[in-house]
Amino acid sequence: MRESPPTLVAAVTAAVWLTADGEVDSLAPAEAARRASRQAPLLCHRRATATRLGVDPFPAFDLLELFAFVRPARFCAPTPRGLAQALGLGDPHSLEAQALVLGRAADRLLAELAAQEGPKSPALSIAWTMAQAGWPWGPAVLQALDFGKAERAPRRTAGYQVWEGLSEWSEHAPEPPAGNEPVDPQEARRRLAELLGTDAEARPQQADYASAVATAFAPRDREADPHLVLAEAGTGVGKTLGYIAPASLWAEKNGAAVWLSTYTRNLQQQIDGELDRLFPHRAEKVRQVVVRKGRENYLCLLNYEEAVRGLATRPQSAVPLGLLARWASATRDGDMVGGDLPGWLADLTGRGRTFGLADRRGECIYAACPHYRKCYIERSVRRARRARLVVANHALVMVQAALGGGEEGQLPQRYVFDEGHHLFEAADSAFAAHLSGQETTELRRWLLGAEAARRGGSSRQRGLQRRIEDLVAGQDHLESLLQRALRGARVLAAEGWHQRVTEAEGCEGPTERFLALVRQQVYARAPQRGEGYSLETEVRPAADGLLEAALGLDGALEKLEQPLVGLRDGLGDRLDREADTLDSDTRRRIEATMRSLERRAVRPLRAWRQMLRALASEASPPEFVDWLAVERIDGRDVDVGFFRHWVDPTEPFAQAVLAQAQGAVVTSATLTDKSGDPELDWQAAAQRSGSIHLPRPAIRAQVPSPYDYAAQTRIFVVTDVRKDDLDQVAAAVRELFLAAGGGALGLFTAISRLKAVHARIGRPLEQAGLELYAQHLDGLDVATLVEIFRAEPDSCLLGTDAVRDGVDVPGRALRLIVFDRVPWPRPDLRHKARRAAFGGKRYDDMITRLKLRQAYGRLVRRADDHGVFVLLDPMVPSRFASAFPEGVDFVRVGLAEAIAETRAFL
Repeated sequence: MRESPPTLVAAVTAAVWLTADGEVDSLAPAEAARRASRQAPLLCHRRATATRLGVDPFPAFDLLELFAFVRPARFCAPTPRGLAQALGLGDPHSLEAQALVLGRAADRLLAELAAQEGPKSPALSIAWTMAQAGWPWGPAVLQALDFGKAERAPRRTAGYQVWEGLSEWSEHAPEPPAGNEPVDPQEARRRLAELLGTDAEARPQQADYASAVATAFAPRDREADPHLVLAEAGTGVGKTLGYIAPASLWAEKNGAAVWLSTYTRNLQQQIDGELDRLFPHRAEKVRQVVVRKGRENYLCLLNYEEAVRGLATRPQSAVPLGLLARWASATRDGDMVGGDLPGWLADLTGRGRTFGLADRRGECIYAACPHYRKCYIERSVRRARRARLVVANHALVMVQAALGGGEEGQLPQRYVFDEGHHLFEAADSAFAAHLSGQETTELRRWLLGAEAARRGGSSRQRGLQRRIEDLVAGQDHLESLLQRALRGARVLAAEGWHQRVTEAEGCEGPTERFLALVRQQVYARAPQRGEGYSLETEVRPAADGLLEAALGLDGALEKLEQPLVGLRDGLGDRLDREADTLDSDTRRRIEATMRSLERRAVRPLRAWRQMLRALASEASPPEFVDWLAVERIDGRDVDVGFFRHWVDPTEPFAQAVLAQAQGAVVTSATLTDKSGDPELDWQAAAQRSGSIHLPRPAIRAQVPSPYDYAAQTRIFVVTDVRKDDLDQVAAAVRELFLAAGGGALGLFTAISRLKAVHARIGRPLEQAGLELYAQHLDGLDVATLVEIFRAEPDSCLLGTDAVRDGVDVPGRALRLIVFDRVPWPRPDLRHKARRAAFGGKRYDDMITRLKLRQAYGRLVRRADDHGVFVLLDPMVPSRFASAFPEGVDFVRVGLAEAIAETRAFL
């Protein structure tokens, strides 16, 4: 760089400012903010730094932006330490050392860019456009790219047109039907041995597991009666390779795909990584393995192109779009969420300028899109049809099944559901119906497009008419149905609905009038109004006017549903009527449009109308639980609605997914309950997985962990800390974190408790040299926080359930877990209905034990891991000792003893 800027590193309560002359100043956050407002500093993660200083983001030389430009589609933990580690510059611990290393990081990145790119590189055009828009790094990057040697100034945005460099996918003949060759258990053992190699440590439990789950790969004998294996494998068994062995064998022998499904996108990445053992050569893996997610996870090239074309009027988008262009030219498959797009890039550039460019509203125009033949999503779909192993997630599997095959064309015949303990909640989300302000507004946008754009604004949102007008052109009946549907859509909630519903005045149409009455009933009857949480109340007895409003809305939605059903069926008739003349692209586009109409419009409208009609009856159908709610975040209302969930959501999951398959494995380290009654424990697994809805019982397999938990862990229940006194809770968390020397995870049952503790412990931890991060407070998504936690072994992290479920941190980086109190289920109306259906108090205990087991299971991920698990709740029932491995003492102690024992053990 021509002139070195000062360097800024900020912690929770202090900051370091390194001047261009090399002087190191230790500052209070307020003073650091004042200096940063006067002179743009060099730093790592501008938004997170500004959050820690308590100010809005300010101009800066953000090294993460430079990293994303020089090393696109590659990850580093977004901290000075993470950046230094990624660049091979050591592991600076103190704020001073981190400030000193940032300048070296900038020099190394610029040198790397100069070595790998030149004046003819597309990077030059991108950098030039970004520099013209005021990118602080622009001059230094142009210098590294030898801009002075270019024959002429680059053509503006030329490098942004990444679609020009993408290859087209090609069509292939349909795959033949799958064979029916089973997998012998001994075959599975041999395949596992091949995957592990000759140098691998003997793991008899893993071989036993692979042999047991092979049973799921036998052909079924009766329709809707799959071979289902419920397999619990303790941590350390190596269940991923254990099920990959028989799954890959079946796929090879029968020429069809096995879908490996897990709960989160991050776990998809982990499974994909394990498959490197099966396919060590990248080209072969690309042919055989596909990671599949919903369309909303991938960059939409049409949305991206339209954003690039808008740069003339929105030059401020040049920097985020330039960084996205660099990523798009290097990405493996265009996956923006959990793929190779660093999560922190969206934090830097704004989520609307990254994730907002995905097809998040189902507005794809398929073959009518100029980028259809290069589309990341279409490429992924076609690869999945020919792959042998598809790594999916539970949500996608359930959506595909509900649509009878979805984009893949047909349903898989073999599944492995990893993290099977999450199937219940995944199904709960997939098969629910929400008649709310947000949902109805989304449907209105999907049908009508951006109404603001027609009033002089601008938007990429494409309405139904724009998406399908050429498919219905010249066909009077279909054109008429389309116009009827568009007129009918105006009964749905419109932009600005929330204010009108809140004031109960000026409501536009029957949906908003209904929602205003829903809100009135919730606020009149819901308890705990002052706590800032979401509010809910029973549907019955309905407040004055609500039933009439519901019947009026039902009639209005019927006038919308009828033409949409007619449009869907009419397009189907066209497929039949013009079978001899329609080209393949048009056929596929019509089929995709029919699926979209069914999923995005007809299904929710049908469900909403059923709910509205049920309001007038004496009770909801027994298989459902209905309630009214005002959804709130930080005490602020964000949605209002009428909600319906299945009491047992595994019932539709079993019908739509399991019963349609030949075989499936449901597996987890925490599949059964641990009540002390083995039969009841397996019944809980059958209930949570949906196997109770199949004709015959599932096959059971249970393989214990090889770890010595009694030697490797300690469990303490602290008896002298009042859980309702946040000063005492914070003091306990602080001293336990200090005793462990970091590597500590604090788990909280409420965000408000997390925030209160964070405010009290940040300074003392920082003074002890321990970095503190927190969900909801650091401006970072959960996946990024976990990556930082993993990369910095002495850091501490505070989080809620989302952190607990997303943590997989082997080694010393996680050696202490502190739970603020017993994680009882939230006592809402949905839980009340399930509690009544599934065993009352026993159901409460099962849910709580599962959360405790999941949290405790994060401590030991390798044979040499050690960890301490602490519950700051003297009221922990002794029966919950069964949640933990046999032989591990469940010790009740005072706080001082817990601190001393933690320090000694770790």
